[in-house]
Amino acid sequence: MVDVYIGLGSNLKAPAEKILQARNSIADQSKMTELSFSSLYSSPPMGPKDQPDYVNAVICIRTDLSAIELLRALQKIENDFGRDRTVERWGARTLDLDILLYGDQQIEHPDLKVPHIGLSNRAFVLHPLQEIVSEDMIIPGKGEIKHLVSQCPLDGLEKIN
Repeated sequence: MVDVYIGLGSNLKAPAEKILQARNSIADQSKMTELSFSSLYSSPPMGPKDQPDYVNAVICIRTDLSAIELLRALQKIENDFGRDRTVERWGARTLDLDILLYGDQQIEHPDLKVPHIGLSNRAFVLHPLQEIVSEDMIIPGKGEIKHLVSQCPLDGLEKIN
């Protein structure tokens, strides 16, 4: 069993509801057990600016799926939520699920990089992640989360009540 942190993001079709529905979909999977879930956060789009703001969160699960099996299961959930993979990079989307951390492993696979490539410099990932981990957590190959967060400006990130 391994603890995995997954980033959730959406900016189409009631994104806060989509994030909460995705949380339930993940928890409903037979080989995934939710351990913790962050607050919801609003953030401006990282890509094209002519799209709605995003809602983001981070969930921690425990699973015995391999990283690639987990990736495929999360991609199926994205597809079930109407994810269109033909849109431009960083474009609007109904649901985005990213494996941020897979235990303390560093993974280099053609389909998967862990820790997630943008983890250390994206406020919409770091701040929700910091909310649900220990303050002295080390991100493999990146350093202490508290240091990473202190070096990452909020860039418009706001916690949603």
